[in-house]
Amino acid sequence: MERWDWESLSRQCRRVAQQVLGRSAEAEDAAQEAILRALRRWRTCEDPRRPEPWVRAIAHREALRIGGRRRELPLEAADEPATNHDEDLALVRIAVRQLVARLPESDRALLHAVYWEYLAGAEASRRLGQAAVSSRVRLHRLRRALERPLEHAVGRVG
Repeated sequence: MERWDWESLSRQCRRVAQQVLGRSAEAEDAAQEAILRALRRWRTCEDPRRPEPWVRAIAHREALRIGGRRRELPLEAADEPATNHDEDLALVRIAVRQLVARLPESDRALLHAVYWEYLAGAEASRRLGQAAVSSRVRLHRLRRALERPLEHAVGRVG
């Protein structure tokens, strides 16, 4: 195994879990479970020189798994008819993919680095070879530009 900075990876797991679950005991549980999974399965990392995206993905999945347990329906709600929530969510995902696909490649790369790989602003900027200030401004403008179309897409579905 390459020399991994497990302390840094653990902090990243905590940050990702908190993004999904907020500052809570569940977020701490998800972060700890994620780092344990990474420790047990480090040999499966595709790029051992860059374990960060792989570990952050594990943390994200753990947070979603633990968060899903927290949001399970109570027993009395089990008899209620199913909703179209899954179909609605699929439609929103399609709308988001279409919006993002229309963006320039540099904007898609920035969104991917920040929201998929969970890179901090400075780390995303370095990866993309840009000044941190310019990445922050671009990300702010992207969020603003996508806000109304995303609200419209969600409103049509919801």
